[in-house]
Amino acid sequence: MSARVLDHTSLERPTLDLRGIGKTFRIRRGEQVTALSAVDLSIEPGEFIALIGPSGCGKSTLLRIISGLEAPSEGTVSVGGEAPARLIKEHRVGIAFQEHALLPWATVTENVALPFRLARLSVDEARVAELIDLVGLNGFENARPKQLSGGMRQRVAIARSLALRPDLLLLDEPFGALDEITRRRMNLELARIWAETGVTTVMVTHSVDEALLLADRVVVMGTRPGRIVKEVVVDIERPRGIETMATPRFAELSARLVRLLDQDDQDPAR
Repeated sequence: MSARVLDHTSLERPTLDLRGIGKTFRIRRGEQVTALSAVDLSIEPGEFIALIGPSGCGKSTLLRIISGLEAPSEGTVSVGGEAPARLIKEHRVGIAFQEHALLPWATVTENVALPFRLARLSVDEARVAELIDLVGLNGFENARPKQLSGGMRQRVAIARSLALRPDLLLLDEPFGALDEITRRRMNLELARIWAETGVTTVMVTHSVDEALLLADRVVVMGTRPGRIVKEVVVDIERPRGIETMATPRFAELSARLVRLLDQDDQDPAR
């Protein structure tokens, strides 16, 4: 098949809508577990949404349903009024996980260019160079993953997820394996990248601080079954930096989110 060139610059970014999403897994014969129940969520174009909640609340399952990697047991997911399959088929979804999953034998440039090759598209070398610059890895174009720090490898993974100019970026604990200092630096880098690209982003995180530094809205999830407990608007002016964490409003929102998480953790119905 001949290579083709993909251009999303003229495409209007769609609204993402989840209605009545439920997910049940069969764990053994005659026994099932409900991972998600009655999840309703609408995400506007260009929004940054953070999903937080205790382990086992279905955050990653919900992200996989949005990405098309998992099918809901009930409910619907629509992107601009259509099933997400079209967005996925057109390579308009970018995904980065906690494990960077870089090809160990490939250079930074080759790893960032990988989505073009997988989609059988002509590699846009200018786009690859632009993304390497965007994530601050100029000078490391020919380095291989083992020659990079953990934070640098995650930068490559994020650059790769943006290669095909996605309309939707899905991040599943992308910095969860990093030390606290590196993680905070990566938070600030991601905030800058998001501001420059304007891509609609949904990120799973366990960190309240991370959610408040990055998101427009924080969606708090509870367990058994996984559900949305509360949506909290982060009404803190951008850009946000380390100094933001010292403001009274940041402290107030942080305390509110911690209370919501603690209340669910102590729910006797669990």
